[in-house]
Amino acid sequence: MLDQLDHTLRQGGDRPAVLGCTRAGAVRVRVRCAELADLADGYAAALHHRHGLRPGDTLGVAVRPGPRALAVMLAAHRLGLRAAALDPAAGPEVLLARLELARPALILADAAAQAVAGWARPLARRAHLALPPLHRLGPVATVGPRRPGCAPALAAAGRPAPSPYDGDGDAVIVFTSGTTSAPRAVVHTRSGLAAGMRAVARLVGPRPGGAVLGGTFFVLVPSLAAGATVALPARSARVLDRQIARLRPDETYLTPPQLRGVTAFTGRVWTGSAPASAELLGRVKRAGATEAWGVYALTELFPAAAVEEADKAAFTEDGDLLGHPLPGVRTRVSEGGELLLSGPAARERYLGEAPDPWVRTGDRARLTADGRIVLAGRLKDMVLRHAENIYPGLYEPALHLPGVDLAVLVGVPAGDGDERLVALVQPRPGTDPRRLRAALQAPLARMGAARPDALLFADVPLAGRSRKPDRAAASRYCARELARR
Repeated sequence: MLDQLDHTLRQGGDRPAVLGCTRAGAVRVRVRCAELADLADGYAAALHHRHGLRPGDTLGVAVRPGPRALAVMLAAHRLGLRAAALDPAAGPEVLLARLELARPALILADAAAQAVAGWARPLARRAHLALPPLHRLGPVATVGPRRPGCAPALAAAGRPAPSPYDGDGDAVIVFTSGTTSAPRAVVHTRSGLAAGMRAVARLVGPRPGGAVLGGTFFVLVPSLAAGATVALPARSARVLDRQIARLRPDETYLTPPQLRGVTAFTGRVWTGSAPASAELLGRVKRAGATEAWGVYALTELFPAAAVEEADKAAFTEDGDLLGHPLPGVRTRVSEGGELLLSGPAARERYLGEAPDPWVRTGDRARLTADGRIVLAGRLKDMVLRHAENIYPGLYEPALHLPGVDLAVLVGVPAGDGDERLVALVQPRPGTDPRRLRAALQAPLARMGAARPDALLFADVPLAGRSRKPDRAAASRYCARELARR
């Protein structure tokens, strides 16, 4: 599909490819088809001729979502590179551990990412963004406009980009759970990535000349490849309302937190990255959507299943109906009740581990007689806040300062599938709570987007012969305590 996208962009000429919007919701063109194709060609030529990158090399990418990030991904695909996404919201210690595992040959960063890692670090911390100094992690090149203190620009090579790489191999690395000492990364191959994008195209069916609202890679590529124009959603709910009213998109893909602030829709609406209740999907249809779909997807397999609001609302059994697996997706439930998935779009392996055809979702589920997936709860240790997955194991070690006996991060239900993140810390006897609270501010600040919503001091509940933290009991205690306060 990336090859198809390249062809469509070159045929598109001056047709708008990616749109943005003003604060008033007015549409503005971010990049046209031919411009995007030329940008990707220029990046590929520079990476190959100036920086010597070859098939199989790892490219670190710290570029904000948008046309430049998409062009970088297209250039990496053309050269047969694997792109490792660097998330400035993960926190510096976590990111350092991840980079040690991925070992990129070059890091591409825009001026904003470099500012987060440099002069703007104090301001960025307020927005829960943090990057270690990028130049310490390896060679860095700037994508887009440079600012004072930025690395050298990814300059034009003066020679054409090489012919597209025609083999398979690793395409992207996306970090997920693990610990700071042993981070975990999902590896998708070029063929697996293509299968996922084909699945999206079959599910959504973007049409040539249509308008699609959404900003993720799996929205941009199939939509642009089909000849549609993609609008990046506004961050403000008020502006997003105006944007939808002016654009009138055929297809809209937003996360549940984004959907909640919108008052009017057009066409079909898709949502994922977090649970979407029948009530939320029903609200979307009452606001004008012709259909409202919940998409079940994982970092390891996107997309896996989908369900429309009418089917979800009609489901009266226990559990959360996720719908039928999409074509090619195989399902089974382990003896412990965990949902296992496999299919052409599944990740090939975790970085540094052997391939495994079955993805362990960490979700407890059952299958109905007609093969639909019904979610019954979560097995893996993960908190879902604002459609972002937070893995406590990545951040809890930083809380174990002198004066701390035990510390856990737990999720507390916040309504409609969302959670609040709470740090429950058990001080050692005789520790001054005020001094401990002050000492904890530094590690909390370094957690980036995983910074807890609340910090509580109490004994951490334990369970079992091994006396491990009872996270369910800790969550219930934190919910009661927050409600009391």
